[in-house]
Amino acid sequence: MAIEVSFSDNAGWVLDKAKVFLSSKPVHHNVILTLLHARVESFKPGRYWVATDGKAVVGVVFQSPLNFQALVTPMEPNIVHSVVDAISDAKVRLPGVGGDATTAAHFAGQWAERQKSAVVPFMGQRIYEVDKVKVPTEVEGHLRKAVLDDRKLFIDWVRRFYADTTGVRESETENLVDERLPAGQLWLWDSAGPVSMAGLTPPVEGVVRVQLVYTPPENRSKGYASACVASLSKQVRDEGHRCILYTDLGNPISNSVYRRIGYNVVVEGIRYRFE
Repeated sequence: MAIEVSFSDNAGWVLDKAKVFLSSKPVHHNVILTLLHARVESFKPGRYWVATDGKAVVGVVFQSPLNFQALVTPMEPNIVHSVVDAISDAKVRLPGVGGDATTAAHFAGQWAERQKSAVVPFMGQRIYEVDKVKVPTEVEGHLRKAVLDDRKLFIDWVRRFYADTTGVRESETENLVDERLPAGQLWLWDSAGPVSMAGLTPPVEGVVRVQLVYTPPENRSKGYASACVASLSKQVRDEGHRCILYTDLGNPISNSVYRRIGYNVVVEGIRYRFE
């Protein structure tokens, strides 16, 4: 049966149509699931494509905001080809793609053929999941939930986080902090004052993602990030959720830190820029 690709700008429609498919692999699909739920709650323009084989959904492509790279679920090569053809035929110009390494590579290769343009890999990623957390006991300080008085600090640190991880300063930092702070999704490791931070996504299909892990240069190499992430991860697991995080493979220190506190590799990912 031929693959059919449907388009919508309605995140709720995607969640309804692809619910069974997306919930079948809640770790692999966590970023797209989390963002779709966020778009339903607080609208931002987006483009979404759902691939079906008969009545079964077999792939989802997410793009929101409209100037961001597309995110793809794992898909077979023939499905990727159908999706790329549908997006190209609609004259949509994507700035890039990210997803599991195999799917993203197929997508980028097919995109290069259709658009006759170069694609450049620029970030290798890895998804980790933790079962039993090993919390460091020798690090001074304690985990605490951020409060409104921490807002200015978080705006500064989140900007620095994005500058370090993407090379650009995030333009919507204040909005991000103002959304996450009252929701209790931002946390600090405090040792006579804040020394490291991390954030959590809301639980979606039983999965919570640790993110926004950042320690200022003057506080590094003291174990603060390890203690912060480990304590936060244990809290998530104790609440009955699965706990995951993404890492940049270009940062060997963070990858070794997460392995030491109990995280195990789930899958490799990669991001491509379209030129």
